[in-house]
Amino acid sequence: MHTKKKLIKDLEALGITPGDRLLVHSSYKAVGKVEGGPVGLIQGLMSYVEGLLIFPTHTWRQINKGNPLFDPATEPACVGILPNTFMAQAGVVRSLHPTHSVAAYGAEAEAFVAGEEVIATPCGRQGCWGKLLDVDAKILFLGATLKTNTFIHGVEEWNGIPNRLTVEREALQIKLPSGIIEAPQHRHIGDVSQHYDKLYEPLVAHKLIREGLIGDAKSLVIEAQPVYELVSSLLALEPNLFADDQKIPSAWY
Repeated sequence: MHTKKKLIKDLEALGITPGDRLLVHSSYKAVGKVEGGPVGLIQGLMSYVEGLLIFPTHTWRQINKGNPLFDPATEPACVGILPNTFMAQAGVVRSLHPTHSVAAYGAEAEAFVAGEEVIATPCGRQGCWGKLLDVDAKILFLGATLKTNTFIHGVEEWNGIPNRLTVEREALQIKLPSGIIEAPQHRHIGDVSQHYDKLYEPLVAHKLIREGLIGDAKSLVIEAQPVYELVSSLLALEPNLFADDQKIPSAWY
């Protein structure tokens, strides 16, 4: 049984500090048995990370043209038990993006999630995924792999990589206390994220990744800004870098 105290020591060993702005991709099952279960793990993170704690609360799987209305107050996330547990905690706020929302906790949370109702792409630079750059965020893969790295979707989007977003926008809606608003969205094409783990070797070569255990979970930590710069340089060499699982030539990095 992993205690909150033990999990905090694991976070410290990975270089995560209380003042960090931290986004967490997660697999609760990978962590093993935790004191207090999912709630205990989430509350342990919330008690330790005093800067800004963020979880993706995506709904892209179920919000679409056949089911267009996103209600941020009730719509569950499609990315696991920990994001859904996090959203339910007091003081946590959720962004209004209909398919790629996040939830956040901390003094900066309200400002961080603000404005996503006007973002028309999955990871717009002015939305939460772009703000990870602005706040010098770290990204923790808690038992998750680099294939879950939504931030890289953003890097591709901001670099204008072709054939990543639909030309047409899907007619989605957001339910607000004041009423329903229209939120037409470009959607991702295909699933290039299945190839994002090919970044592992370049990240290691540039010492941009830390590895360790949190509970039983093999975990990784990266920093948004230097990873953005590295991946942008690779995309400049090969815009279609993530179209396949071929290794990235070491000469490129």
